Amino acid sequence: MPEFALTEGQHQFVAHLRDIAVTELRPLAEAGEPGRVNRALLKAMGAHGLLARLFPSAGADRPAAAMDLCLMRETLATVSTEAETALALQGLGSYPFLLSGNTAVTGRWRPAVVSGDAVAAFALSEPDAGSDAAALRLEARPDGDGWRLHGEKLWISNAPEADVYTVFARTTPDARARGVTAFAVAGDSPGLGGEHLDMISPHPIGRLTFDGVRVGPGDVLGEVDRGFAVAMRTLDLFRPSVGAFAVGMAQAALDAAVAHTKQRKAFGGVLSDQQVVVHKLADMATRTEASRLLVYAAASAYDAGAEPAEITRRSAMAKLDATETAQFVVDAAVQLVGARALRRGHVLEHLYREVRAPRIYEGASEIQRTIIGRSLTR
Repeated sequence: MPEFALTEGQHQFVAHLRDIAVTELRPLAEAGEPGRVNRALLKAMGAHGLLARLFPSAGADRPAAAMDLCLMRETLATVSTEAETALALQGLGSYPFLLSGNTAVTGRWRPAVVSGDAVAAFALSEPDAGSDAAALRLEARPDGDGWRLHGEKLWISNAPEADVYTVFARTTPDARARGVTAFAVAGDSPGLGGEHLDMISPHPIGRLTFDGVRVGPGDVLGEVDRGFAVAMRTLDLFRPSVGAFAVGMAQAALDAAVAHTKQRKAFGGVLSDQQVVVHKLADMATRTEASRLLVYAAASAYDAGAEPAEITRRSAMAKLDATETAQFVVDAAVQLVGARALRRGHVLEHLYREVRAPRIYEGASEIQRTIIGRSLTR
């Protein structure tokens, strides 16, 4: 049996999570204000122990299993992309604390993040440092035993509403990836400002400004000048789970297309009687399942402690294939369902808007191809 085959316990967890998502999380998500942090939704996730599955007790060697994260993101995405994204962003913003934070940082923020009382965010991207993340310019200028942060971050999910940010800043000029340090920065820090950006997104995405924000040695995550490794290790875990999110969206779109074509009357029968229709459904289903297996294989490699290079390669493959597949499946589903799929409130209208962004964030498809290609030719 393949190492990524699900256990009976995992199947039971998925069924339990889906029930919670349908009965409680989706209504909370739908009641939220678009473009704002849904704190009631996060609190519900905390109450059900979902956030705790991401964040083990202090002193644990590593956070929860990558497979757990993938199963949660895939399952939630089939029911509510807003719920899925809220969970994922909480994990992305906080994982560096568990990966590299000291006892004080972990002790301060972990309980609040796990309960849903504190909103976390991952602040890496800048106006001129997106895909080329090593080109970031946010300055950490020496100030006594610490630093003062000067500059800005852009396209930051949960900004400017987050309570704590993982911020990556340049501590050594002109050193590219070797001169970056990761810091934990409280959202109410003096000198930290921000604004919402008007984006196609159900959650807030914003700009952060740093005007002499003070950070001390206790706020460092990992080691000085080695923060880029913290970012990359975080993304190695979360890239397969972005693929899981995409698989969940693809599955939701496939389910909607199958249900529609089985009952839609046309040409003297139903649409699913048409060979061209079932062939398209077959392609959609096959590509979705292939992506799912790539995601599970990448998660299994991570959990098994595979070599870092293998984890990076498999993570890139999973994210690339799943996000590109989701775009294809959602688009094909819209084509099969027709105009009603683009009516506000239809599940496919929602997915059509949501599916585009994962091909860009946490490493665009082109970056994933570069990672994979380099792993083959080194």
